This record gives sequence, C-alpha cells and structure tokens, in this order.
Amino acid sequence: MRLLPVACVLACLSAGSYGAPSVAYAGGAATPFSIRGLDGKPLRLSDFRGQPVVLDFWATWCGPCRANMPHLDAIQERFHPQGLVVIGLSVDDSSAPSVRRYAQRLGVRFRLGMADEAILDGYGPIRSIPTTIFINRRGEVVRRVVGYIDAETMEGFAREILPR
Repeated sequence: MRLLPVACVLACLSAGSYGAPSVAYAGGAATPFSIRGLDGKPLRLSDFRGQPVVLDFWATWCGPCRANMPHLDAIQERFHPQGLVVIGLSVDDSSAPSVRRYAQRLGVRFRLGMADEAILDGYGPIRSIPTTIFINRRGEVVRRVVGYIDAETMEGFAREILPR
C-alpha cells in the first residue's frame, strides 16, 4: 500500500508559497538501486560510482517539483563536465509513459525513472516532495532537502558534492 501521495499532496499544498526548504545534513552511504529508466535503459546508482549524484523525488502534480526542474537541468548541464549526474525519480501512481510525456513537455533533460517501494524505503521516509538528495563521489549522502530549492541554492549544494 502506498501512502505517499496523500502526504505529498499535503506537502505540496503547504509548500505552495515556495518558502524555505527544510535542509538536513544526512551522512551515511547512499542506498543502491536498480530500475528501468523512463528511456527504457537500466538505471542503477552503481553505474555512477565515483560521480556526484543529485537524486530528486518528484511528481507531475507537484508545483514546487515542477519549479525545481529547470534548476536541476541547469546544474546537470553546468556540472556534467565535472561528472555530476542528476536523476529524477517520480512518485506518481500514473504510468511511466504518461510521466515520460509530461517530462518531455517540460523539456527535462536529466535521467528519469519511477521510484518503487524499495527506493522510497531506502531513502525514506519520503513524506514530502520534492525531496532532493545530494550524494558525493564516495557515495555518501551529504544533504537531504525537502521542498523547493532556488537556483542559487541548488548550485551551491551541487558545488558541495563536486570536489574529488
């Protein structure tokens, strides 16, 4: 049984003003996962070993999630030469093809997949979206942010996980 959508609706409604995100320093190893991406290709965290990863949990019906997308695209483009990878994991109950069409309409360029229960448990509890996880090159969760992240703050958080 999936309770996430009710919690996410409440979180998105309360985050409607795009106020300050809730930021936590996490620590510990990132939970490995292996799923099929929305492009049909395997999407495994282990494929990005040694690279900084930004993992974003989002949904098509979430306004703050939609507002985060351009910032995620921008850091992917800007820091890709330094190895940064952005992965968006949808928590939608709708089908992968409908989520893919939605992302295409938005012009999302980073890798996308559908979050399954194992991923939600591994990175959870994911009670609010967007929830963005910043993972350094050693595979350690450095930061967990719940809520909308403005462009400048997003770039700063991305820079934290870049150093070798």
